[in-house]
Amino acid sequence: MREDVESLDIKDVTANWVNAEILTRQIGERIKALADLSDTPLFFGRLDYLHAPGVEAAEGADGERFYIGRRHVHDGDGDPMVIDWRAPVSQPFYRASKAAPMDIALRRRFGYTGGDLTAYEDEHLSDPAEASRTSQLLQREIERPRVGPMRDIVATIQPEQDEIVRSGLGGTVCVQGGPGTGKTAVGLHRVAYLLYAHRERLARTGTLVIGPNRSFLHYIEQVLPALGELTVHQATVEDLVSHVEVRGADEAPAALVKGDARMAEVLRRAVYSHVTLPTEPVVVVRGSRRWRVPAYELEAIVRELLDRGIRYGAARDALPQRIAHAVLVQMERSGEAPDDRVQDAVARNTAVKAAVKQMWPPVDPAKLVLRLLTDADFLAAHADGILTEDERKTILWAKPARSVKSAKWSLPDAVLIDETTDLVQRTHSLGHVVLDEAQDLSPMQYRAVGRRCTTGSATVLGDLAQGTTPWATRSWDEALAHLGKSEGVIEELTAGFRVPTDVITYASRLLPHIAPGLTPVASVRENPGFFAVREVTGIAEVIAACEELLAHEGSTGLIAADARIPALAEALTAAGLTHLAPGEETTAATRLTLVPASLAKGLEYDYVVLDEPRAVVDGEPDERTGLRRLYVTLTRAVSGLTVTHTARLPEQLD
Repeated sequence: MREDVESLDIKDVTANWVNAEILTRQIGERIKALADLSDTPLFFGRLDYLHAPGVEAAEGADGERFYIGRRHVHDGDGDPMVIDWRAPVSQPFYRASKAAPMDIALRRRFGYTGGDLTAYEDEHLSDPAEASRTSQLLQREIERPRVGPMRDIVATIQPEQDEIVRSGLGGTVCVQGGPGTGKTAVGLHRVAYLLYAHRERLARTGTLVIGPNRSFLHYIEQVLPALGELTVHQATVEDLVSHVEVRGADEAPAALVKGDARMAEVLRRAVYSHVTLPTEPVVVVRGSRRWRVPAYELEAIVRELLDRGIRYGAARDALPQRIAHAVLVQMERSGEAPDDRVQDAVARNTAVKAAVKQMWPPVDPAKLVLRLLTDADFLAAHADGILTEDERKTILWAKPARSVKSAKWSLPDAVLIDETTDLVQRTHSLGHVVLDEAQDLSPMQYRAVGRRCTTGSATVLGDLAQGTTPWATRSWDEALAHLGKSEGVIEELTAGFRVPTDVITYASRLLPHIAPGLTPVASVRENPGFFAVREVTGIAEVIAACEELLAHEGSTGLIAADARIPALAEALTAAGLTHLAPGEETTAATRLTLVPASLAKGLEYDYVVLDEPRAVVDGEPDERTGLRRLYVTLTRAVSGLTVTHTARLPEQLD
């Protein structure tokens, strides 16, 4: 298939060099999408239908056989050899069961080692004599060692996951999922499915995946390309609001107030406070004639624009045309016959432009936010009845900056500027947005994301128990409201595929203290995994624990409180253990990653050494946030976890 594309000759089919350039680029993208992945098989399953799909079941009707894979594959004659996992005919591979066989006689799973076919396993779903059983190949694939970036799960998607993956483009879906339930993979595979089912529409409107940090985005960046999808963009919230350079950080109390949804109304008031009702008429001179628009008529125009609720900038652009129209009405009454060119000329008249500048002056979003954060009187005027005096004092800068460029903006500040920018000029909306680790966003950050999908839909992924910011989400209903998607459907994943039983059981001791209403994750893995808690006397024993786990196949993560990372890095180097930073790809030679607790969210390793849980808790502003951070770090292991400590463990783990 790739060679067919490479051999295309476009010399005689393009009308000009522009068409040739576009077609050449499209061919290049198609070739990239058809790249071979040496250790990834083209198919992983087979379905034998009792009857041909779409044909009425009849006595003696022949069935049909399909091979299911990551990509559609056809032969030299164009006949399909492998069916894309997203096609409707592939759905029974994920949904069919002994109780509901979906007209499937046989489901076959193929097992691979690298790129080599090494096993297969059959289920005769329509045979009442065959008992239902757990797929060993499925278990083996779930428990396969993690080396390198996150991989796709198309061979192991479960029915409850498939239902979310195949949900329609029109609706927003919020997925609450505990550690190891596959919520990130489900979100990414939903994007792949939507691109398959609505390719033309999403090609026009665009898709975006938003992650918590660069390390996380690097970790997941190969999933969609492996499925042939190369057009999905990735970003962090900070990337979205990069109107100014973020060089500072807020204390938690200030960030909490700046992230509160009430700030949206403060900003709206501040923006529209620049509008001034006219007190003088506008006089337009054209040739020997003078046309006068009285102040009361100008006021009516301004009030009508305010009442319409359109963007500040759009209203400002419309104002000169409205004034010009009032002049044209007078011209027509006097017997003239002005056209659109005359109206445009009047709108550009010096007197009209001066009046517009006085009534509806331009607003620079960054300068406005800077004034709010540095001018106590200006803030008080527009936050009256919204923020308390103490809250206003909390967000005021102690040392006012001289200019927008010299200011040390924080991320919450940048989000405020983004909100203000949208009040002035509408933000471009995409067709679909995936928001991962959503539980850590503030209401104002949700609004920033929601602006990117006002005309599209969203997939929101997160776990309330893993919220590690002071403003962490309290409920998904509240989050969807801030996102502008109150109609969104909330789904919960409770079956754990990644974290071993003994590990998730231990970590779940924290749930009553951090998220009492959540259902604990129930691991479906047959292998209980390796789990140990060790009291140690120093860092040397922590390094020894890492060496023990490195004797196993797969990746190892050493996770610790951020403050302990430098000392652990020095000890690893002294012991001759090379290590990576989060997001860097593991290799056969280097399989150990040193992970600050603040960056552990969303990452996974075959084996984990968690150093000093008490320090992880104490590294956060409050105990609840610290316990949530600890919950995150305890649930990063796929095959085994060793907890090392010198200080006493948090009492919530007893």
